[in-house]
Amino acid sequence: MRKLLPLLSTNPHGGGRSALTCRFRCGDACFHEVPNTSDNEYVGDVIAGALSRRSALRAAAVVTVASAVGGAAVLGNAPVAEAKQPQEPTGGARGLRFAPVAPNTADQVTVPAGYEQNVVIRWGEPILRGAPAFDPENQTAAAQAGQFGYNNDFLSLLPLRHEPHRQVLVANHEYTDEVLMFRGYDPENPTREQVEIAWAAHGLGVVVVQEEHRTGRLTAVTRHRLNRRLTATSEFELTGPAAGSDLVRTSADPDGRTVLGTLNNCSGGTTPWGTTLHGEENINQYFAHGSSATDKRYGVGTGASERKWERFDKRFDLKQEPNEVHRFGWVVELDPYDPESTPRKRTALGRFKHEAAQPRLTEDGRPVVYMGDDERFDYLYKFVSSKRMKKGSSRAAHAHNLTLLDEGTLYVAKFTGDSPAAETDGTGRLPSDGEFDGSGVWIPLATAGPDGAVSHVPGMTAEEVYVFTRLAGDKVGATKMDRPEDVEPSPRTGRVYVALTNNTKRGTAGNAPADEANPRNVNKHGHVLELSEHWGDPSSDGFAWRLFLVAGDPADPATYFAGFPKEKVSPISCPDNVAFDPHGNLWISTDGNQLGSHDGLFGVATRGERRGELKQFLTVPTGAETCGPLVQDRRVLVSVQHPGEVDGASVEKPASVWPDGPGKIVRPAVVSVWRADGRDIGV
Repeated sequence: MRKLLPLLSTNPHGGGRSALTCRFRCGDACFHEVPNTSDNEYVGDVIAGALSRRSALRAAAVVTVASAVGGAAVLGNAPVAEAKQPQEPTGGARGLRFAPVAPNTADQVTVPAGYEQNVVIRWGEPILRGAPAFDPENQTAAAQAGQFGYNNDFLSLLPLRHEPHRQVLVANHEYTDEVLMFRGYDPENPTREQVEIAWAAHGLGVVVVQEEHRTGRLTAVTRHRLNRRLTATSEFELTGPAAGSDLVRTSADPDGRTVLGTLNNCSGGTTPWGTTLHGEENINQYFAHGSSATDKRYGVGTGASERKWERFDKRFDLKQEPNEVHRFGWVVELDPYDPESTPRKRTALGRFKHEAAQPRLTEDGRPVVYMGDDERFDYLYKFVSSKRMKKGSSRAAHAHNLTLLDEGTLYVAKFTGDSPAAETDGTGRLPSDGEFDGSGVWIPLATAGPDGAVSHVPGMTAEEVYVFTRLAGDKVGATKMDRPEDVEPSPRTGRVYVALTNNTKRGTAGNAPADEANPRNVNKHGHVLELSEHWGDPSSDGFAWRLFLVAGDPADPATYFAGFPKEKVSPISCPDNVAFDPHGNLWISTDGNQLGSHDGLFGVATRGERRGELKQFLTVPTGAETCGPLVQDRRVLVSVQHPGEVDGASVEKPASVWPDGPGKIVRPAVVSVWRADGRDIGV
C-alpha cells in the first residue's frame, strides 16, 4: 500500500489553515468554545455504519430507504454492495478527461497540461468611473470604494444581452487581512484611514468582463455602466418577517429596516430569475463586547474585536448598540443588472453563519434554497418559498420575483441512521444490511406569509426564530454536523450535495463522540453527503442520504470515494465550495488542506461507472484558498483568496509573490482557466 501522506495534525487552527487566516477570516473560531452546547444528536451518532475501513473500498453505495414521513426515497445508480473489487471502468468521465495535477506547494496556480490561464481581475484594480489605479503605498478609502475589493470568494457569471462576448461577473469580498494590506500595520492601533479602507474592501463587486472569442480568457471592462461596489457602509434593506422587529432596531435605524453594509460574504448562489445570493458568514468577529447568551451562541467575544472597528464606529460596540450584530448573518440578494437598486437582506432565510445559498425550483415553480451553517456542530437548513416564479423578462415579472424569498417556510435537518444501535460499535464495520445510508426529516421552524409569520418552535416567537435561528435549531433537536458549508443541488439529478469541511473537536473531551461518523477519531479532512428528497420533490419534508466522499489520503483505509478504486483518485482534504459542470460532475474547492499540499479544485463524477472518480484540476499559491468555483463549457473560474496568508508574513516579509512577481504586493485575484486548443473543458 502507498505510504500515507503527512498529516498536519498538530495544527490547532482547523485543517491546514495558518493562524493568520484564523485571526482575520473567522476570528480564531478554532480556539473558542464550541457555540453549540445543546445535547442534540450528533451526526456522528446517526451515520450508523456509514463507513467500513475495508469493505467500503470494495463496495458501491446503495440506498433504499423507508420514509420517516410515509413516503419513499431511493438513491440509486449504484449496484448492491458486494464483497469483491469492482471492475476497472474504461474511458473517462466526460468533463474530467484531463491529466490530474499532482499535489504540490508551488507559489502559483498550477493547471493541467494543455491548459492556459489568466488573471481576470486583482484586488485594487479600478472598476468604477473616476477610480484611480491601484497604489499599495498610497491607499485611500475613496479609491478602494471604486476598486475591486479584497479576498474575492463566490463568483457568478451572468449573460449580458446586446453586448456580444461579454458577461457580468459578480464577486463576494469576504474579509480583509490588514497585515498583508498595509505596510507597518499595528494590529493594536489601526488608524482611521486603514479601518475605512478595510470597510471599503469588504462587500460585493459587480464588473463586466470581455471574453476572448477563441479561448476562455476573460478581461475586466473598467468603468462599465453596470460595474458596482457595495461595501461595509453601503445601504442595504432588511426584508421579510424580521424586518422592523425590535430585535433589529438601533439608534441609527429606529425602524429596523435599513442596514449599513454587508460583512464576511463567503459563498452564494445564482437564482433562476437573474439575481445573486450572498451568504454573510463569520460576522461575529467584527463586533466587540458581546454579553448576552445569544451573542455567545453566535460566537461573539466579550472583549475588543480583532480589527478594533468599534473605536471608529459605535455600531460595532455591542455595549452601545446591542442589536447591530442582529443585522448581519443573513442572505443578501443583489440585482446585478440594476446598479441603482438597493440589495436586500432576506430575513425569511434565517440568521446564522451562511456559507452559501443555492436555489432550485419545484415542479410548480417555487424556489427552494439550501443553506449550511459553517460552524462545528451546527446545522443544515432549507427554505421553501410559498410563491411561484414568474417567467419572462417583463418589469412585472421581475418585480414579483424579487419578493420570492420573503414568504415561505424555513426548515432544519434531522438525520437518522437505519441500522440497529448495537451495530454501530465505532469500528467502522458495515451494518448487517451492507448499506451506507439513512433517512432524514426537515423540521419546520417558522412560516412567513403576507399577513405575518408563525413560529413552529415552542417557546420562541417567529421574530426570535428568524433572528436567533441557531437557538431554534437547538430546541427542535436538529442534527449536529461537521461544519456544513456549501450545499448544491445537481441540475441533472436533483440530488443535493453537502460539503462538510472538517471538525477537529469531534470526539474530544466534552464534545460528542465521532468514531461512528468516520473511522477517524477526529475529522480533520471532512466529507461530502448526498441527499435525495422524497419523490424527487424539493419541497418534501423527508429525504434519504448516503455518504458520497470521505476525504483524506486515498491510502488511508478510512477514506471513501463512492466505491471507485482509491488508487485511481487524487488525495483531497477539507471540501468547502462546490459547483456543477455542464456534464453533471461535482467540482469541489478545498480550504485548509491537511495533506501537505496547497489547496485546490477537484472534479468528481457523480453518475455512471466512473462515479467517485476524483481528479485534481488545479492548485493555488502559497497560503491561498480556492474559492468560488464556476465551471462553464470552455472555462473554469476560481477565486484565489488570501494568497501569502502564512504565519509571520507581512507586507515587508511576503510569503508569496503571486500574482505579479517579486517586489510586488501579494493580491487576491480571480483566475480563468481554459484549454489551449479552445475545446471544451475535460472532453
